Amino acid sequence: MNSHEIDYEIFGDSMQVVEIELDKDETVIAEAGMMSWMDSNIKFETKAGDGSSLNEGFFGKVWGMGKRLLTRESLFMTHFTNTVDKKQKVAFASPFPGKIMAVDLKETGKLICQKDSFLCAARGTKLDLEFNKRLTSGFFGGEGFILQSLSGDGKAFIHAGGTIVKKELKDEKLIVDTGSLVAFTEGLEYKVEVSSSIKSMLFGGEGIFLTTLEGTGTVYLQSLPFSRLADRIIAQIPKGEGHFDIADK
Repeated sequence: MNSHEIDYEIFGDSMQVVEIELDKDETVIAEAGMMSWMDSNIKFETKAGDGSSLNEGFFGKVWGMGKRLLTRESLFMTHFTNTVDKKQKVAFASPFPGKIMAVDLKETGKLICQKDSFLCAARGTKLDLEFNKRLTSGFFGGEGFILQSLSGDGKAFIHAGGTIVKKELKDEKLIVDTGSLVAFTEGLEYKVEVSSSIKSMLFGGEGIFLTTLEGTGTVYLQSLPFSRLADRIIAQIPKGEGHFDIADK
């Protein structure tokens, strides 16, 4: 099915929110828990699937739910639909400091992204899993083995930590920290390589495995992966016998 045509506006700088305007019967889909506010005539339903195929049967839905289990995402998605003739708005926010990026899939083609970067999209957008052909990417690449693909002809929104940087590769090779990768266009070869130096593995702080992207296409990177931010916060939490417990208050 063709994707619904939606209008939008992104607000904020480092803690962004995207507000989407829907005409009557237009729908936007989102991961559970991402909605921030909405007009009163927006109807929302939790469904098994993205709604991209109207003829999808029972077993198709079960298969789709099984694949979402692999990504540790919710089995269901929320569909937000305008039920009246007047334009209605619904807003979605990133769960951590960073940027929201609008992607026109009609222009970019199929987009492959980290499984936790998808925020919302026009109904008709197909979400699926993208398995890396190299098993080493799965065993050693952390989140890199199971990627999410977005395809269709409408708008989708992804979020990233810190600043988003766009790189255009022309028969080139780019090496990045696995967590810094947000998304890339179809056609680029994606794999995980072992660091060439034992000293770098032990003392470099860059990790044993790095992600490489090679070929021609577009890559989107984030300057502050959430895992890196969480590690810094955890490292600053006092440890020892005198810990503070909110339950003691």
